[in-house]
Amino acid sequence: MNLVEITRALTTLRLSGMAQALEARLLQAQAEKLAPLDFLSALVNDELTRRSDSFIQRRLKQGAFRDAGKTLDGFDFDFNKKMNRRLVFELATGGFVERREDALFLGPPGTGKSHIAQAIGRAVIQSQGHRVLYREAHHLLEELAESSLEGTRRQKLDALTSAPLLVIDDLGMRKLPATAAEDLLELIMRRYEKASTLITSNRPVEDWGKLLGDNAAVAAMLDRLLHHAHVVQFGPRSWRTKGAMELRSAESAG
Repeated sequence: MNLVEITRALTTLRLSGMAQALEARLLQAQAEKLAPLDFLSALVNDELTRRSDSFIQRRLKQGAFRDAGKTLDGFDFDFNKKMNRRLVFELATGGFVERREDALFLGPPGTGKSHIAQAIGRAVIQSQGHRVLYREAHHLLEELAESSLEGTRRQKLDALTSAPLLVIDDLGMRKLPATAAEDLLELIMRRYEKASTLITSNRPVEDWGKLLGDNAAVAAMLDRLLHHAHVVQFGPRSWRTKGAMELRSAESAG
């Protein structure tokens, strides 16, 4: 068999990592006089690397993050120096997901909660390979309300419950459906001590009863969420306010 035929055969066998690297590895083998076992080992590593990269990319796509590319490296922790930076990086290791613990990010709008939540979600995928789902709170609760009307509630809840990490972002930013408290409680109860949930909110937990319109349901939900929760306080300074002020200053100076 010639090189083209071998490449085609490897592709047919779904060894595309090997197929893509074959010619380069052959040249390397000739130049460095690689032993057959070393040559084969290099090809296998090429295949494993490609599969790992493809797997991570699929996981990131499945996550459906709102803002692609949010990372911890891209966040200025010095802007709000009181934030628990150590805890944020500890969460990014994914250990809390392994232990099926939860996290709450609380603070005013514009203080970086969504950025950090999505960065942690991405880090958990990249370091642990876990499946992560990201949903804005109002979209999530609208989906659950609609699924009840369409008769697909069980399937929807099963899909949301099965993810090792569910990120629910911006609770309190938008008006919520009348069934929000009941739906959120059921979701949290299903995930309690079975999977991790990370919720961001611009409202203190004391206001969630009023926000969701059901104090009893919210009390039961918080009882479970806070049992094994890591709480990170954000703020008080807002990135968006800072950006707007800088823009106005620049316009005035111009």
